[in-house]
Amino acid sequence: MQRQRWMVVFFLVWMVGLNTACQYVQVEESEPENMVLVPAGWFWMGDSAGPPASRPGHWVYLDRFAIDRTEVTDQAFADYIMDIGDQPAVQARAGFSVQGGEPAVGVTWEQAQDYCQRVGKRLPSEAEWEKAARGSDGRRYPWGNSWETELANTAESRIGRVLPVGSYPAGASPYGALDMSGNAAEWVADYFSSTYYSLVPAFNPHGPGEVLDHGLRGGSWDSPYEQSTTFFRDSSHSVRPNLRAGFRCSMSLND
Repeated sequence: MQRQRWMVVFFLVWMVGLNTACQYVQVEESEPENMVLVPAGWFWMGDSAGPPASRPGHWVYLDRFAIDRTEVTDQAFADYIMDIGDQPAVQARAGFSVQGGEPAVGVTWEQAQDYCQRVGKRLPSEAEWEKAARGSDGRRYPWGNSWETELANTAESRIGRVLPVGSYPAGASPYGALDMSGNAAEWVADYFSSTYYSLVPAFNPHGPGEVLDHGLRGGSWDSPYEQSTTFFRDSSHSVRPNLRAGFRCSMSLND
């Protein structure tokens, strides 16, 4: 009888522990609000037949992370600069017509970095941005390997301006991130070096240490489709607001 009691107690404790563990896994795997999850693993970064700055193609391993589903909107950014009382930024953007759902453009790299930090996130590394855009199968565009004008807002669309975020749901990346080709070019955390891909570490790279230009990815409404691939690399000094550049934030999900 005593042995049976102990077996029952052991079983109950085991079940409680298993249920707790399952709940923990469920919480860990749930998507943070308005973000998509990118699992840990290897992916193909760059393109050996692409532009010089994107060569050579190479395998990179990243820990899992989350990245914003869409670019940060103009309304969210306008609210942020008002909340922090950044009057120079408010005045600099006085000529912008806030549309609410459109991506915030004319944002400097420093402003984008500060915004992400203030909401408890950070700018994505260049490697994170690229994996979120192309997945693990090395695709040229977020939706696949063939260019399709109707899936992104680029120069080929002849719209001539940014559109509200998420306007091209069929152009989503493998993980569900939107507008990673065209619309607004996006700041990444890394500094830019045209030769970095020949030296990039294989595990969780974070860009060159030397302060050069800041990296931009994804192309914009004004970019041709050749500059809107998942591997095309661009840059800007960020001294003045870049009217083509927006951003999205990411966050680490390490245990």
